[in-house]
Amino acid sequence: MAESENKKLIKKLFKTADVKIGGNRDHDIQILDERTYDRVMSEGSMGAGESYMDGWWKAKKLDKFFANIFTTKVDQNIASSVKLKLMFHYVGATLKNRQRGKYAYKNAQSHYDIGNDLYEPMLGKSMAYTCAYWERGAKNLDKAQYDKYELICEKLGLKKGMKVLDVGCGWGGLAIHMANKYGCEVTCLTPSHEQIDYIKKHTKGLKVRPMLTTYQDYSDKTKYDRIAAIGVMEHVGPKNYNSFIDKMRRLLKDDGLFILHTIGSNKSVTTVDPWIDKYIFPGGVLPSIKQIATAAEGKFVMEDWHNMGANYDPTLMAWNANFQKSYPKLDHKKYDERFKRMWEFYLLACAGRFRARNIQLWQVVYSPNGVKGGYKAVR
Repeated sequence: MAESENKKLIKKLFKTADVKIGGNRDHDIQILDERTYDRVMSEGSMGAGESYMDGWWKAKKLDKFFANIFTTKVDQNIASSVKLKLMFHYVGATLKNRQRGKYAYKNAQSHYDIGNDLYEPMLGKSMAYTCAYWERGAKNLDKAQYDKYELICEKLGLKKGMKVLDVGCGWGGLAIHMANKYGCEVTCLTPSHEQIDYIKKHTKGLKVRPMLTTYQDYSDKTKYDRIAAIGVMEHVGPKNYNSFIDKMRRLLKDDGLFILHTIGSNKSVTTVDPWIDKYIFPGGVLPSIKQIATAAEGKFVMEDWHNMGANYDPTLMAWNANFQKSYPKLDHKKYDERFKRMWEFYLLACAGRFRARNIQLWQVVYSPNGVKGGYKAVR
């Protein structure tokens, strides 16, 4: 039987990425259903992700496959061929403000409220769901996340009694660290019910105040010594970058410091990959250097910009290892085989993107008026 045009094209594109269909290397793939070719060429990343979830193809090491694909930009070639079909996705994301009001809560809860029974074994004792820091010699995820917490606290120059706002605080790991080790009073914001429940259970006796809200709806007039926004900017949305930075400035004391920790795009975009948008982070968009800088212009002095994106690859690989180890003990009615394939696709495709340096992770330190005598950068 003659090969279809789509199969010929995919084989040709994959050859440029040194990926062989039916090969025996870790990054080669096996096609288990011939419909995969048409699905990928007609639906792009959505077709690739959903066909993997359906068990139509596999690879020994999905992360290595994606590292090759993203390094050689094969994904962009496929995306360009389905651009017309994806137009409605991009137009919809551009016309709507999908990160404000009820959408902000719905977006966050659809991901972070999946269940603490999933996240606790995956994330480890730190419960940190952002990039760990491996550059201080950490040998395991827990230590690398501890070092990340320390890196943030050192960059902020925390002192006992300081009032800190932790915007988008996750499961409260950083807030607990700041209160426990540094003696700070921490207000932490999250729209996730599961995260609030976890924080309340683990902060008894600490000066940590968890609040079920978004940064948009937070109306306290308190001025903070320090603000940390760790893994928040990805959920803010391009239409709201200016208002987000404005809000951070209003909440920060004139001699304070603000740290922004975010995954970043190499170019300015207004929407995210369709598969990620549908299955993982609805409404999520990665900001660019230009977009962040434009939003902060005239409001803050940029004291330090640290690209630590290479640290995300081992972080994601550690999360996937934990997930695979814990999966047999999870409720398979809640987390079925299709969910398992979805989750590993998410974690390992992201690992491949970071390995290819296709996306970045930045920590940016801002001051309202410039630190007198100069800011001492920490690594």
